[in-house]
Amino acid sequence: MLKYLDGPPEESDSDQQTESASWLEEVDGLSSQTLSDDHPTSESDSPPNWEPAMEPENELDRAPILEQKIEGLERRIGYLERIVKVSQILNSTLSVEPLLQIIIQAATELTNTEACSIMLIDKRTGELRFAEATGGATDALKKVSVPLDNSIAGWVIRKDRPLLIRDAKNDPRWHQGVDETTDFETHSILGVPLKVRDNVIGVLEVVNKKTEEGFNQDDIQIATTLSAQAAIAIENARLLDELQQAYHDLSQLEQIKGDFVSIASHELRTPLAVILGYATFLRDNVTGQASEQLEIVLSSAMRLRSLIDDMVNLRHIQTDDVQLERSMFSLRQLVSDVTQEFSELVTGKQQILTIRFTPSDSPLNIDADSQKIYLVLANLISNSIKFTPEGGRIHINVELKGYKYWVNVIDTGIGIPETEYDRIFDQFYQVEPSLTRKYQGMGLGLSIAKGMVEVHKGRIWVESVVGKGSNFIVVLPSAPDVEVL
Repeated sequence: MLKYLDGPPEESDSDQQTESASWLEEVDGLSSQTLSDDHPTSESDSPPNWEPAMEPENELDRAPILEQKIEGLERRIGYLERIVKVSQILNSTLSVEPLLQIIIQAATELTNTEACSIMLIDKRTGELRFAEATGGATDALKKVSVPLDNSIAGWVIRKDRPLLIRDAKNDPRWHQGVDETTDFETHSILGVPLKVRDNVIGVLEVVNKKTEEGFNQDDIQIATTLSAQAAIAIENARLLDELQQAYHDLSQLEQIKGDFVSIASHELRTPLAVILGYATFLRDNVTGQASEQLEIVLSSAMRLRSLIDDMVNLRHIQTDDVQLERSMFSLRQLVSDVTQEFSELVTGKQQILTIRFTPSDSPLNIDADSQKIYLVLANLISNSIKFTPEGGRIHINVELKGYKYWVNVIDTGIGIPETEYDRIFDQFYQVEPSLTRKYQGMGLGLSIAKGMVEVHKGRIWVESVVGKGSNFIVVLPSAPDVEVL
């Protein structure tokens, strides 16, 4: 197992010295001793005292050679089959730690080595650290920062290619302190880069080949193929971990926001009730300019109470804490009552508001929570009045189709871009920029309306043309046992 301690020797010209040493072979320049028997070297690569291989003169002489080649091919096919199986396991493992352990085990088995280690580059610090090793990466091992200069793993990363060292103790980039700490003796090392696309994310090292022949070309090919599969699996698992962490952090923020809304709304209700009570009392007992000023106070206080109610309702929707208090009531009467509440606003903007009920002679009874349906209608009508210019038209259509009520709130307002159809129902979302917008509100109305409709197992959506107007459609079941698709 490899591990690097602080204070490695300076590299200076060591790369050139070690690369020329007889004990070091890079993958693209392996000596004949590193190649397996079925990979003969060329004549020019043979030592002077070697004779070039002679072609066999008869079939009997060729038979052993053919058998060796067949055995070599069968061995390689076996390796490939095992790598494919390992790849399938890697792709189905989504947690980083179990994934690293699988890679360690597969690498040592496929290369027939004593140990293996994986070092990954820390995305935050850029440091190279041990992520896993044979026997498990201890806390002490994980704390070790592997230098990118003057280290075996650092060389592999910088050169972006495999490195084979047959005698680690004679290589200046190897640090024996690791062996002393882990009670392990390193003899030979094969390191290959872990690469995703064009980015090296770490190094896989297998240590101490168990056979006397040592590492060969097959081991390099196996380690390189395995590292390619492992790197992709590691990166995917790391990205998934990051995504899960981000989701966890977002959930915590949502919890904090929800708690703040609950506390703030609770703390504001009591003093606001006192303000409303005294302002109403004073308005009824004074006249003249003071009465007009108190009307302004009351109007502002009522708007603040409406915002608090919106936040409370939204909080209930978020926590699935909405309790329906069902009763049978007239949807026709409720729509009429809600529109009557907004009559002064409609008159003030010189808008025309019309209503049509189908069937026209029916009370249009519905089994639902009247207060929740009131919030749906109030928010939709309020939005239409707000975003329709002076002199515009607003039409409300309520129709019973089968056992479902279709409610349309249609206006000749500013319209909504098609790209915003879904987002307008998000909490606090507004189409116009917050710093330049001219329409008041917190962007909660449509989110609350959607939540209340869905609690009744209904549907809500919008159809709109920018500059011409919008049509908000709500479909509600007339009773709890009616399904709305």
